Amino acid sequence: MTRLRSILPGLSRLTVAGMALSLAVALAQPAPPAAGPWMNKALTPDERADLIVKAMTLDEKISLLHGNGWKEVGVPPERLPLRALGNAGFIPGIPRLGVPDLQMADATVGVTHSSLFGRYSTPLPSTIGEAASWDVNLAREYGDLIGRELRDQGYTMTLGGGMDLTREARNGRNFEYRGEDPVLAGTIAGVDMKALQAQHIVGDLKHYAMNDQESGRSFVNVKVGKRAMRESDLLGFEIALKSSNSGAVMCSYNLVNGDYACENNYLLNEVLKKDFGFQGFVVSDWSATHSTAKAANAGLDVQMPEAIYFGAPLKKAVEAGEVSMARLDNMVHRVMRSEFAVGLFDNPPDRRVPDVFHGLEVAERVAEQSIVLLKNAGGQLPLGSNIHSIAVIGSHADVGVVSGGGSGRVDPIGGNAVPEAGETVWHRSSPLKAIRALAQGAKVAYDPGTDANRAAALGKASDVAIVFVNQPTSEGDDVLTLSLPDKQDALVSAVVAANPHTIVVIESGGAITMPWIGQVSAVLEAWYPGTRGGEAIASILFGRANPTAKLPVTFAKSEADLPHPVETRQPEAHEGDMQPISEGAEWIVNTRRFDIEYDEGLLVGYKWYDAKQKLPLFPFGYGLSYTTYSYSGLKVSAGQVAFEVKNTGKRAGAEIAEVYATLPQAAGEPFKRLVAFTKIALEPGESKVVSLELDPHYLSIFNEDKNGWELVAGEYTVQVGGSSRDLPLSGKFRIEK
Repeated sequence: MTRLRSILPGLSRLTVAGMALSLAVALAQPAPPAAGPWMNKALTPDERADLIVKAMTLDEKISLLHGNGWKEVGVPPERLPLRALGNAGFIPGIPRLGVPDLQMADATVGVTHSSLFGRYSTPLPSTIGEAASWDVNLAREYGDLIGRELRDQGYTMTLGGGMDLTREARNGRNFEYRGEDPVLAGTIAGVDMKALQAQHIVGDLKHYAMNDQESGRSFVNVKVGKRAMRESDLLGFEIALKSSNSGAVMCSYNLVNGDYACENNYLLNEVLKKDFGFQGFVVSDWSATHSTAKAANAGLDVQMPEAIYFGAPLKKAVEAGEVSMARLDNMVHRVMRSEFAVGLFDNPPDRRVPDVFHGLEVAERVAEQSIVLLKNAGGQLPLGSNIHSIAVIGSHADVGVVSGGGSGRVDPIGGNAVPEAGETVWHRSSPLKAIRALAQGAKVAYDPGTDANRAAALGKASDVAIVFVNQPTSEGDDVLTLSLPDKQDALVSAVVAANPHTIVVIESGGAITMPWIGQVSAVLEAWYPGTRGGEAIASILFGRANPTAKLPVTFAKSEADLPHPVETRQPEAHEGDMQPISEGAEWIVNTRRFDIEYDEGLLVGYKWYDAKQKLPLFPFGYGLSYTTYSYSGLKVSAGQVAFEVKNTGKRAGAEIAEVYATLPQAAGEPFKRLVAFTKIALEPGESKVVSLELDPHYLSIFNEDKNGWELVAGEYTVQVGGSSRDLPLSGKFRIEK
């Protein structure tokens, strides 16, 4: 490093550090794969894993089951461990055997921490937006792009793949997940992860399981029945795993029924590995490991990011017989199997500059198909040539769009568009500029929205007012309320009082309340729309793109309608409750456990509103279009449903058709459940007959007494339509004993 500085005194510190890192990585790569029998591509991943595990020493096996400390996260390049690329985690390989390094990166909505190392990554729209597309082809593009950019940067494993269901609407990480329904979430996540792994990247689904709130996540004990778990969160994981063959599953911070998720025998051994048939490895969330023998025997395979329990203590436990050698070999086998299965040994990363333009195209396409049109009174949208003046108000819409925070946040291209915002990041995609580009000569004026009276005056002087509002959310903490922060509700009310032609564009990580919904003319839910979000929003506003997305979560009228109107939070700390969270930690945390009783059980999301006969603000599966659709000709059987969808409007569009089933009374579920869906592109006047298979698993209940799934005998009702509360077609079929 010193020699480089003396030779190149004119280069910046970051440039020199980057060159030094590149040189160190190039010089210190593991040796070419050993010519061992495990390099025979004709063998199965399991056979190859068995062979290479037999060739390892005890110390080599242990070395593959833990990280080397978390201080590589976000540190300058020159302080990284040898060969580590820097990001979230690193496990060195075994050069003599050709075992590659496991370079882990947070990559839920794109590869994180890239800017620190002079790299580029595409900030995609949030995964709740991906789910709002209800589009498996779009999910495939989403996963493919992230996989390509991980590989381009030299990473070999993602830490994305958020799968927890939206039980808690205030959860700070809902933007990283895929909604409230296990069939929708599992399908979208599975397609996404399969496409990512096709780029020779080890996939990861998280946070397993029941990590449905962030506040007190390390200490909350979720109390929930087995049937409720199996038919909700765990069903989502099961669907995603079976369709993707994800190489890894990350266990979560919280406790479930008294045991930490990362040492929970029921979750890891009985359900994940036995019932689901999961063949990959379980990796802990960062510092979510609490023991050695208990965790290893309960099914945890890899501790991250440190070696506190799975380093020397694991070796000692094996030597003492507390963890069997067979279990240790199985842990290593699972890691090796996943690496062989995705092709890490045979197709190591080929580092190169990512295709920036392709990334931007995908980001904009995903954003356009994720934006949900919630209201459009009097055909206010799309905006046409009759509009001569437009007021754009609020949410820094002059410079960018907001992003979610924490490990799911991708560095903004060019830096934060709102530097003074601190931890909250805005991507440099200005809705104002995009609106001006499409406004066809109309005068477009901007007001920051910091003074409601001034904003109302601009709105009154304009033909149309577009008010942008936001609710930033982040890992580590939940929002206290579903109401918009910083008096934004009052801002909307003031503007719409001055101009009834007011459109609201929401940037949020999930559902919000809307006290002004009865007054405004139109509402768009844009989620966190990513690096081309401004352009996508403008395309929807002006009709360049026809909205097709539908809600993956229910929007409640008020928090009083939620299963838990007041979120259960961590109790106040006392001196005796404090201790270090990890070895060498310089800070302490409250370690008091507290319980959350999921007494709603099976009633997650729309099932709660249906069973309790509550009217939501906007139901699950809801979304408007600039065209209209009709449904007819339903035919149902125990294994299939067929129907016709017609575009009855004047614009081309794509309808998301949803199929729900209500089980026989004996099932004890007085509500319907999503069992199938598809997206159908239709020209004006065009109709198509749709035929969908009904997966028996999605029609089954989990019988706790039998510890298995079963189809209940009796009459099933099938309903088809455009949302969970708009189902014009209905039919029945029977299943006999």
